[in-house]
Amino acid sequence: MAKAPEEEHPVKALGWAATDPSGVLAPFKFSRRATGDEDVRFKILYCGICHSDLHLAKNEWGISKYPLLPGHEITGVVTEVGSKVQKCKVGDRVGVGCLVGACHTCDNCENNVENYCPQQIQTYNWKNTDGTMTYGGYSDHMVANERYIVRIPDNLPLEAAAPLLCAGITTYSPLRYFGLDKPGMRVGVVGLGGLGHVAVKLAKAFGTIVTVISTSPRKKQEAIEVLGADSFLVSTNSEEMQAAMGTLDGIIDTVSAAHALVPLLFLLKNNGKIVMVGAPAKPLELPVFPLIIGRRMVAGSCIGGMKETQEMIDFAGKHNITPQIEVVPMDYVNMAMERLAKGDVKYRFVLDVANTLKAA
Repeated sequence: MAKAPEEEHPVKALGWAATDPSGVLAPFKFSRRATGDEDVRFKILYCGICHSDLHLAKNEWGISKYPLLPGHEITGVVTEVGSKVQKCKVGDRVGVGCLVGACHTCDNCENNVENYCPQQIQTYNWKNTDGTMTYGGYSDHMVANERYIVRIPDNLPLEAAAPLLCAGITTYSPLRYFGLDKPGMRVGVVGLGGLGHVAVKLAKAFGTIVTVISTSPRKKQEAIEVLGADSFLVSTNSEEMQAAMGTLDGIIDTVSAAHALVPLLFLLKNNGKIVMVGAPAKPLELPVFPLIIGRRMVAGSCIGGMKETQEMIDFAGKHNITPQIEVVPMDYVNMAMERLAKGDVKYRFVLDVANTLKAA
């Protein structure tokens, strides 16, 4: 007979979890493994709320397993390290993003892209090597192999660094891989939410000329005056879109709702590329002719490997890049999820786990 989550491992833990597709979270007692030789245990101080958390809590992708304890934008302070750990020590500021394991032997792992390993282990809603489920950062502490621990630069506040471990690497990786990181290049960012606003900041730090593309004209002032975008297009304004045709080298598309790709494709120069990082639940329509006539590309990108994640957070520290966040207490999590579903956040909720997580 399967053990209860509270009895699976020796170290007791507390968090908030969803138990069915209503997605409503409530206090949840579970357990984490003992600290192994290569493990780092840390007290969780903050955890960002990613749109994936909402999708998975409600089983909108059809892959959720309950009880489901979300959270993959996790920061805190090390409390214990295994005997073979070299990356960090007790008291260090660290984080964990979307991954906590992989096979470490395939081509992907050997090339530092564990995020594409077929045997990857995600931070929550995934099976661990021992058959138990992984539980995320809406909880009091975390233990992970040191390979999946990210060191947080001293100048980045831990609450603001947390969303970078998903939103940051999700947008940094495609900018780098697809060559959209060269000064003077013209880069579009579709959607100005949790991912999009970080993409703008990173792209500007690379020295590119950034255009935000949004359905919402009211976001123009903030995009330009606060986030530093160079220009703004209202995607529903046919005149604006027509005038901008053929002007962009590439586009990072962060939108997780259904939307038209064709108008975006025509914004690209010949040989331009759209990289999808948002994850709409339903398939998008993709006519082939706009691709053929301009040798354009539609690609995808999913987070990044651990080496690149550390590179990203160091880059953010060097350029003082932090997301715009709203810090909320743990018992506000369900209201935060409701507001996130409506797009009512600028631009990332972060749970103040350490100060507000209490036993029921």
